Amino acid sequence: MSQTITGADILIQALEREGVEVVFGVPGGAILKAYDSIFDSGIRHVLARHEQGAGHMASGYAHATGTTGVAFATSGPGATNLITPLADAYMDSIPVVAITAQVASASIGLDAFQEAHTWGISMPVTKHNYLVTDTSEISSTVHEAFHIAATGRPGPVLVDITKDALAGSIAWSGPSEIHLPGYKPSVKGHPKQVNAAIDMILASERPVLYAGGGIIRSEASEELRTFAEQQHLPVVTTLMARGAIPDSHELTLGMPGMHGSYTASTSMQKADLLIAVGARFDDRVTGDPQFFAPDARIIHVDVDPAEIGKIRTPDIPIVGDAKSVLTQLIDSGATALAHRPLPDRTPWFDQLAAWQRDYPLTYDQDPDGPIQQQYVIDELAKHSPPGTIVVAGVGQHQMWASQFWGFEEPKTWINSGGLGTMGYAVPAAIGAQQGRPDTMVLAIDGDGCFQMTFQELITAAVEGIPVKIAVMNNANLGMVRQWQRLFYNERYAGSELSATNPDVVMLAEAMGCAGFRAEHPDDVVPTIEKGLAVDDRPVVMEFVCDPDAMVFPMIKAGGSNDVIIMGPEDL
Repeated sequence: MSQTITGADILIQALEREGVEVVFGVPGGAILKAYDSIFDSGIRHVLARHEQGAGHMASGYAHATGTTGVAFATSGPGATNLITPLADAYMDSIPVVAITAQVASASIGLDAFQEAHTWGISMPVTKHNYLVTDTSEISSTVHEAFHIAATGRPGPVLVDITKDALAGSIAWSGPSEIHLPGYKPSVKGHPKQVNAAIDMILASERPVLYAGGGIIRSEASEELRTFAEQQHLPVVTTLMARGAIPDSHELTLGMPGMHGSYTASTSMQKADLLIAVGARFDDRVTGDPQFFAPDARIIHVDVDPAEIGKIRTPDIPIVGDAKSVLTQLIDSGATALAHRPLPDRTPWFDQLAAWQRDYPLTYDQDPDGPIQQQYVIDELAKHSPPGTIVVAGVGQHQMWASQFWGFEEPKTWINSGGLGTMGYAVPAAIGAQQGRPDTMVLAIDGDGCFQMTFQELITAAVEGIPVKIAVMNNANLGMVRQWQRLFYNERYAGSELSATNPDVVMLAEAMGCAGFRAEHPDDVVPTIEKGLAVDDRPVVMEFVCDPDAMVFPMIKAGGSNDVIIMGPEDL
């Protein structure tokens, strides 16, 4: 039986039917009708201090929970402030639905107050987007948006709804079926290609399983491990795939690429076969593609057909979901192994073990100081409970966290990979903590990143979200400074920050957080112990670190992965 209902109520009911439990957002004039409706809903609204923060919170929530994050923003600047987090989610294949308001239909194109061409601006950075001007289309559009965001290659979807569509009332009897005839993502791989892949793997002497973020998105970690063990394949995990297979596993080689381990990067260069699953041959992994893995044949598994052949033409392309295709590969592999043994890859594994022995990831912490970020990360890992979710900003601290934290579980490493968004860590950690309230969430941030979005700690304090932030204060934009030191004759233009302004501890306390500081190596462990013991409010731990430290190994941007700089002595 139909009832008369407003567009705003239809919107909130649609979100409830999608199982949405929390929305991150900032209200404004055009979207006020939706806020009036959410007031009576069981959905929790978390008030961000900036729409960018709301978007990153939704992304962190999606990362940590494996569900779709939701952000609200009003028209004009509210919507445009969401563009960066949408672009970030788009690059890293994170399912986010953004609900924005638009000026009234009759005002579109008239430069009305707080009008922006939201659907046009957001088109390049969303998987799909909508402009809804009719109240009767709100429900179906929202359900389509959630379906598109979470299926196939996940990504952000924006729904822009005019003010009059939200305010309008219609006789409404409930949602209709989703009808998207042109949207049919491939799930299963072609059986012929799957069998051919197994044949190629069983003929390989120096294979490497190249695991990307698609493993995390499709929740295929168990299948990845089973497949690697069945076929006895060494595994490299990209920045977005850390934790897809335990770092402690004997087949794990670590992260490859620009700041990856020597063994992971070199194994790919010397491989005769790369099995890429849920990876997109990102430039931070490949360097110059013409020099990348020159002798390797390629099996490429990806749910997005646009990624197949974009960078490297595969010998065997398989379009399909990572979890489904890995299951097929496991079944096909078991059948094949019933009739023939695995090849003897002892020389290959001996070589990998030699590289791991000769080129480990190391650091040197002088007991007199200054504090090295790697030491802080090492101690944080030792003192944090198993399963801690680590969130990173972008820069040196991000690379050291990915190198020195041992990831044993999927969805415990959250960072901005593709877009490299400074300011990501604090709001994303808040979103992750909201999504996983019973798990410790620890953001490892740089002082430069922290100063971009620290105001969201007010949100965490007010909302009672006890996230923990470790600020690596080296008084610089560290990665920028490293490049200026190595490639710009130490001309440090625009990369130097103040070591004391802001006073991070006082700032934390002013925002309702607990604040602690370590200025000497002897202070590191006590600071960590005090910070991790607080569980009734957000915590900020500041570590005053070496301003001149650099991240190694390093491969020059656009260079060959055969040339790995292991330290300053190689420059």
